[in-house]
Amino acid sequence: MLIRPLADRDVPAVLALNEASVWALSPLDADGLARHRAAAEHVVVCDVETTVAAFAVAYGPQTAYDSVNYAWHGERFDDFIYLDRIAVSRDFRRRGIATALYDEIEQHAVPHGRMVCEVNSDPPNVESLAFHERRGYREIGHLTQADGHITVMLEKPL
Repeated sequence: MLIRPLADRDVPAVLALNEASVWALSPLDADGLARHRAAAEHVVVCDVETTVAAFAVAYGPQTAYDSVNYAWHGERFDDFIYLDRIAVSRDFRRRGIATALYDEIEQHAVPHGRMVCEVNSDPPNVESLAFHERRGYREIGHLTQADGHITVMLEKPL
């Protein structure tokens, strides 16, 4: 398993991973991924042998990122790392890949004092909520999205 920065050759695989998990994330096209690459603090993939098995995108504080979830955290904290999205291929789940990606990004978040993210609660993403709880994340609020879905806002002090 190798975690590394996203390369141009990874774009098709990352877009496919996002599409496979779009119910828990938000849609992403090549232009959107390019914007993430230009603005995010971390855009990484996880290789298993020769396959891109997962990816993650995380933003630092005070970034011009047009996301209501990011803005919600920005209104409450001066310094943080915001995990915008993470997706692991169904073929590679339960192998510690999400844990490795979180370990990597949380390590970079230590100087910022916290890592924040959100998880869908309506519809519920029970597996993700349990994963975050095991990692020490705590609920700090809820946000009703424009489409009526509710997200649980999470924080892990570091």
